[in-house]
Amino acid sequence: MTAYEIDKEYYQALLNKDSEYEGIFYVGVKTTGIFCRPTCPARKPKFENCEFFATAQQALLASFRPCQRCRPLSHPNHVSALIQTLVEAVEKNPEKRWKNKDFQELSVDASTARRQFKKRFGMTFVEYARARRMGIAMKIIREGKSVIEAQLDTGYESSSGFRDAFSRIMGSAPTLLGQEIFLKAAWLDTKLGPMIAIVDDKGLYLLEFVDRRGLEREIERLRRRMHATILPGETEITSLIRKELHQYFEGELKEFKTPLHLIGSTFQKRVWEELIHIQYGETCSYIDLALSINKPSAFRAVANANGANQIAIVIPCHRVINRNVEFGGYGGGLVRKKWLITHEQHNKY
Repeated sequence: MTAYEIDKEYYQALLNKDSEYEGIFYVGVKTTGIFCRPTCPARKPKFENCEFFATAQQALLASFRPCQRCRPLSHPNHVSALIQTLVEAVEKNPEKRWKNKDFQELSVDASTARRQFKKRFGMTFVEYARARRMGIAMKIIREGKSVIEAQLDTGYESSSGFRDAFSRIMGSAPTLLGQEIFLKAAWLDTKLGPMIAIVDDKGLYLLEFVDRRGLEREIERLRRRMHATILPGETEITSLIRKELHQYFEGELKEFKTPLHLIGSTFQKRVWEELIHIQYGETCSYIDLALSINKPSAFRAVANANGANQIAIVIPCHRVINRNVEFGGYGGGLVRKKWLITHEQHNKY
């Protein structure tokens, strides 16, 4: 593509506020002297008034100042001060049942909190706080204590109300708790946009870009397949993958050490394990991948297994391209796939 064609592509992404282009480019607006990220909600400039940059530093060096609305110097969807305040308040007293006066004491508007949490986490603040309370109840019951102890320790006066709330959030009644697996879901900010990581104490089950099409179905399939309840929270595995992703995007890490839980058929697992063996900075075709597992005629099945990968970047399905050297598809978006391949090739040595 010519430079003009790339600028046109970026301009269309700007008009569409396409989150797949987060971290791919920044746009300087000549008429205002500011620069923005692709998803900026501000009114869009004319094409001739735009100048596109690969990094925020380039835009700064070109004398553009950062936009105050989309804050291009922070991570996409960076956690607001309000969310940080409320999350910290929940952690200080996770058993608390929140009421309007509690928001007033923190000088927080309840409707603003509800809106920001819904946008960020897909749940309201009250739902978030309730989920944390239920997480504590889960721990109490799994430690061998009675349901009534869990009920009282988490602030429920009514046993029926506790059971109803528990079943609604956890997907099972408290007395059936021992039959379930509990996974923790956390939001991770990256240069290419936010990702969701689902883990337990021992490994990573899912890592996907938040705006991936069909992500909700992926999570639901994981939940059903594992007979699991998925709650907001973190484990040591969350901290490890967050650290490794940061190092990866800085070009400092070429091989992930985060332990993985692969949930799939024997054939799918074989393909995913082979993907991990593709060297950093290298690519291969679907046919090459099929040959490497001694299934030369199964390249379509290999492609399907590649697409079913639920652990993006760590299992590097982005390194598989079409044999004609075209990039092919990618669940996180073709633009991200191009960026990841270029990033790895640039930092290979």
